[in-house]
Order: sequence, then structure tokens, then C-alpha cells
Amino acid sequence: MDCAETSSNGDIQWCFSQVKGTLEDDVTEADIISCVEFNHDGDLLATGDKGGRVVIFQRDPVSKNSIPRRGEYNVYSTFQSHEPEFDYLKSLEIEEKINKIRWLKRKNPAHFLLSTNDKTIKLWKVSERDKRVEGYNTKEENGTIRDPACITSLRVPTIKPMELMVEASPRRIFANAHTYHINSISVNSDQETYLSADDLRINLWHLEITDQSFNIVDIKPTNMEELTEVITAAEFHPAECNVLVYSSSKGTIRLCDMRSAALCDQHSKLFEEPEDPTNRSFFSEIISSISDVKLSNSGRYMISRDYLSVKVWDLQMETKPIECYTVHEYLRSKLCSLYENDCIFDKFECCWSGNDSAIMTGSYNNFFRVFDRTTKRDLTLEAARDIAKPKTLLKPRKVCTGGKRKKDEISVDCLDFNKKILHTAWHPSENVVAVAATNNLFLFQDKL
Repeated sequence: MDCAETSSNGDIQWCFSQVKGTLEDDVTEADIISCVEFNHDGDLLATGDKGGRVVIFQRDPVSKNSIPRRGEYNVYSTFQSHEPEFDYLKSLEIEEKINKIRWLKRKNPAHFLLSTNDKTIKLWKVSERDKRVEGYNTKEENGTIRDPACITSLRVPTIKPMELMVEASPRRIFANAHTYHINSISVNSDQETYLSADDLRINLWHLEITDQSFNIVDIKPTNMEELTEVITAAEFHPAECNVLVYSSSKGTIRLCDMRSAALCDQHSKLFEEPEDPTNRSFFSEIISSISDVKLSNSGRYMISRDYLSVKVWDLQMETKPIECYTVHEYLRSKLCSLYENDCIFDKFECCWSGNDSAIMTGSYNNFFRVFDRTTKRDLTLEAARDIAKPKTLLKPRKVCTGGKRKKDEISVDCLDFNKKILHTAWHPSENVVAVAATNNLFLFQDKL
């Protein structure tokens, strides 16, 4: 991995950089972070929460250029993206919780991002204002319109500097296109279209057109009793604007080419690993469901996250993954209790490092896992408050399953399943990672 100090065995040494959010123990449901996303140059980092808010953090310019550089971010803008709604036709409450945020590539001084809850996608413009106009002819400074009869002379308005204001304004609202809950949005590499996916359909939108979308995948059976799988995640290829992938609850990933047919019900490729019969159990189908799929930055590979593992696939090879990393195999013996407390249905996300050489995903007990694809080594790290001192090195954690426990190990029976890291993000060009632990956003970086 680039520019990181590595330990003697070649691993990155991670250290604490910052934590954002309140440190009280009584966390309100609305404050729980539900998505984390860096923009394309990594200067901005957005989080969405269950209360429908979006908080954007900006890289501290001093930390970016300091030697050694630091991965520090300050609050840049906070706005209410979604409000709770009520669907009167179905008598359903629609939560304000932000499911996903996706940045558009920057084309002018303003930033644009898409945010979605279960039903409605919004395009937001985030812009800065540090000047104001004074000396209008037709209105007073407070905005009231002047009586034309009172205007006896004309003046030239002047532009005066003012304190920097960051404004977020909704530019487009894309609604009423999904019967089921939206689980994914993905901006196409053409930067003109994007997709949104729910349990049974994927729609293609043009960013300029809000009143119509094109249905490109529809897996809804004529008879809903014949339903065997649902769509869990979908993403466009980073470079080829006609290619998209989507994963299913049956543990398969389908690659579709929009050039071959308008409706992509017939996939071009199907990625699926045959199940190991020795591991067959009552829970096999549940734990094989893919909760997230991400194409690599190069576009050659993709990763899929199921309940117990992360798999790396080569887009040229459908039969089996080229790498498989176990995230928390020690939970296999606990599946029964995880089923009873609903944790088995948790949807963990995964992400690539900027140069595709490492993968990160979350686990329980506020643990997150980093897998180095070059050395094949893996790290278990913890997002904990007691390390909240800048430059504190993170100690690798170990979970033991047997009887005797070593000093630094934690027993699998002592893990806290209420503390889970579902959302993580990796800076596009540096070893800076953002990890959402309940209502706190932790930032870690390599020790330079």
C-alpha cells in the first residue's frame, strides 16, 4: 500500500485520528449513522443518519498539507435531507432514515450529492457564499421592495465580502418510482444517469429528469408466492457506462450489459460459489445472502459481503471467487442466538482501498476488519472511545473461542452485538478510513 509505514511483517499500522459525535451513553435512534461516503477527491466526507440529516465534513487544509499529513475533518455543512412521510394509500409510515449517499464528480465550484430514504431520492447542491450585493435600486437592504415613486437616483450595486456561508439546496426530487424500499443508488460513469434499486426492481434515471425513470431490471414474479430471492445491492461499473452488477439474497451476483437488451432480466454473467455441503445448516440460506457488492476502482474485480465473509471476484471468472476472507468465522457456532436476536439479518457493507490492494468491512463489538490482498494478512481493529487521543496506535484485537483466553484476547461470549460497524469508507487516494460506530464517526489513518 502506498506511503504507509508498515510494521516488520508488512502490515499498515493504523492510528486514531478523530472521533465525531456525542459521547453520551443514551443515544437517540435519530442520531445513529446510517451511511458514510467520501467524495471523489476525499476532501469531503458525508454521513447520513436515521433522523434524515446529512452532515458533511471537510478535510482540514492544514492537516492535508502538514508533514506528516493528518486525516482530520471539520463540520462543513449540516442539513435535513428527508422528513418522515405517510403513505395514505398503503397506510405506511415512510422513515426519514438516509439509506445511501452518492457524490457526483465535481464540475464547478459547487458540490452535488444524491441522498435517498426508502422511497425518495434527492439531488442536493452544496455551495459556498462569501460575498453579498449591497446598494440595490429597487429594494431595501432587508429585501422589502421600494416604492418606484421614491427612487430618484440610480446607484451601482457593489459586492462586499461577508462571512463564509455554506448552503445546501435541493435541486431535484426523484419520487414515486419504487414500490419497495430503495437499498442502493449508484451514479453512472457518464455522470448523467444513475440507478436506484429496491427489492425487486432497478430503475435508471437521468439526473435532469425527475418525472420518469426507465425500469432496467424487474425480478418480480407474476405470482408473488413464487418469489425466491430479492435484490440486495446494485452498482454501476466505474468506467463502462453500460455495465452494472446486482446481488441477491440467494448469494448470487448478476452482471448486466445494457447494450444487449433494454430490460436486463437476462444477465450477461452470473457469479456464484457452490455451497460447501459440509457447512450446510438451517441458516445456510440466510448467511449466504449478499448484503453489499462493490466494484474495484480499476473495474477489474468486485467484492461481495455475506454474513460471515468477504469474497473477491474477477469479472472474467464467474465460477468461483479468487479470494475469500472470513470476517468472523467464530460466530458460526452462535448462529442460533444471532437468529433469535435478529442480528443474523444485519447488513454489513464493505469497501476497497484507493489502490484496490486492501478491503475493509465491519463486525460486532465495534470491531472492523482490514484485509491486505498482497500479504494476505488481516487485522481486527476496534473503534473505541478509550483510544480517542490523536496518533494513538490501534492494537490488533483477537477473539478466542476455546476455554483458555490469552491476556489481549476477548472471548466470543463477551462480544457486544448491539455495537456493530455496518458502514465504513476508505479515502480514494490515502490510507484514511471513516468508520461509523452507532452515533460516532471514527477517523483512522496510517501511522506515517
